[in-house]
Amino acid sequence: MLEQVEELKSKALQELANISHAKELEAWRVRYLGKKSELTQILRSLATMPLEERKTVGARTNQVKADLEDNLRQKEQVLQEQQLLASTEAEHFDITLPGRPYPAGRLHPITQTLGEICDIFASMGFQVIEGPEVEWDYYNFEALNIPNEHPARDTMSTSWVDFATDSGERPMLLRTHTTSVSARMIEAREPPIRVVAPGKVYRYEASDATHTPMFHQIDGIAVDRGITMADLKGTLYEFARRFFGEDRKVRFRCDYFPFVEPGVEMAIECSVCQGKGCRLCGNSGWIEILGAGMTHPQVLQCGGIDPEGYTSFAFGMGIDRLPMLRYGIDDTRLFYGSDLRFLSQF
Repeated sequence: MLEQVEELKSKALQELANISHAKELEAWRVRYLGKKSELTQILRSLATMPLEERKTVGARTNQVKADLEDNLRQKEQVLQEQQLLASTEAEHFDITLPGRPYPAGRLHPITQTLGEICDIFASMGFQVIEGPEVEWDYYNFEALNIPNEHPARDTMSTSWVDFATDSGERPMLLRTHTTSVSARMIEAREPPIRVVAPGKVYRYEASDATHTPMFHQIDGIAVDRGITMADLKGTLYEFARRFFGEDRKVRFRCDYFPFVEPGVEMAIECSVCQGKGCRLCGNSGWIEILGAGMTHPQVLQCGGIDPEGYTSFAFGMGIDRLPMLRYGIDDTRLFYGSDLRFLSQF
């Protein structure tokens, strides 16, 4: 019986040494230390043995069982350490590698353009001001020499706002141009005046490659004694030189605006086609970026400024078209599409 116990111990230890997985270890424990194992059966059969043999076999069997249990605990610890080591190696990373970059926020390209334009005019002595987006009809039209019957009102595609007071209805609207802020400045300030007014404007019209119902403008006005058309052209040439670069061609042509006389339009050579004609410029090779002129005497008079003693020039431009010209973008709707693949380029 003692030989059987020794053989059983030797076999169990040999199998234990070859085990490399926790499931195999559990099967080994059941086979050699479980309730139905050979060691358990030997211990149960001790009652049938003579007294002296029972003592010898029982003592040796219990010793073997204790040895196997001790080896089992050691093997469990070894497997746990191996598993931990394998897990650590699998999750290993090089701490000298740079970390994952976080996406950096930045200003919208229109906001960047507004800031740059304001800086250019501020360096030329213009003050940057703002005005209300929901405006009175008076400042948006009447004070700018656009009375009720004027056909220019029809071209503005106005979005009107219902507003009533105790004295009756008063017409308000979403401003169609930031020139309304210039009208407020003429009324509120004494010459000399030199201001630019950036902001959102609204037109009730369909969207296409060059038009959206909401867009951005910046208007400027200068009022003083002796101001001429040469001052206007010099100011706008300087702006174009700083914003677009000295190589970009600029064109002035006569145009009509109710609040200036004479009026001009300023156009920039299309950067997409280099003046050859494309969808963006309507195959003309030029893109109009602003209207300007000498402020109409009636506008100055409405603001309480004597047109006999003071002259003035004014200009207004759509901001959205300027980054289109600079970067060769052919659809203004991209600025409002929230596509980060596009916006993150600026």
